[in-house]
Amino acid sequence: AYFVDYTLKKKTEAFTDKIFHSLFCSSLELESTFNALEKEFLEITDIVCINKHNSCKKEWYTFLQNLPEILKKLNKDAEFMADNDPAANSIEEIFLSYPGFIAIAIYRISHEFYKIKIPLVPRLMSEYAHFLSGVDINPGATIGSPFFIDHATGIVIGETTVIKDYVKIYQGVTLGALQVSKDMQHKKRHPTIESNVTIYSNTTILGGDTIIGSNSTIGGNVWITDSVPKNSLVYHQPVIKTKPIKYK
Repeated sequence: AYFVDYTLKKKTEAFTDKIFHSLFCSSLELESTFNALEKEFLEITDIVCINKHNSCKKEWYTFLQNLPEILKKLNKDAEFMADNDPAANSIEEIFLSYPGFIAIAIYRISHEFYKIKIPLVPRLMSEYAHFLSGVDINPGATIGSPFFIDHATGIVIGETTVIKDYVKIYQGVTLGALQVSKDMQHKKRHPTIESNVTIYSNTTILGGDTIIGSNSTIGGNVWITDSVPKNSLVYHQPVIKTKPIKYK
């Protein structure tokens, strides 16, 4: 039989909320907030860490050292969204209400914990972001900055995906594996998206060897399993038929 500590899930979700708000909320007192976050982090890692005799304080301080760079990237992400979304009225609106920004922010935090090899927690954070935003970004993905997700719902970004800078993705996009096999666990299974690429809604791009070249635009409802050269326009041309309705 298998037994798990379900308090880990709730503790991680509460920790994720608090750390997200601490990055942007002007009313918080930072020293006391981060002291509380450290306490919560150590409680969480005490559950998941393999070596129970060592505290994860070192990992927490590593994360804190990287936090200014995370915040710098997130500010660039928000500005990129404001510059490219005609419906965006302010940066504050993006911070408070854009599900795509929430997904990116939690990804960037969880990715840092993924890099320092904290077990379970990064995945629990990404699944919480999935619940909040409808966006499923594996914490192992490598995503540049700035990055723009619009409308958010239904986006899937796999573990070994590489996304460069100035990329825009719309709802329903899948960056996935061409085949699913356990023996590919430590291999690159997901595509690479070069800089300045736009991928419109409901497009599927699959395969670890698939590269979308820089400055390309991928139209909606496209299925791609081969690389695309830079400066390309790829689109699906549906056949639409109409006929008059005869009324009796």
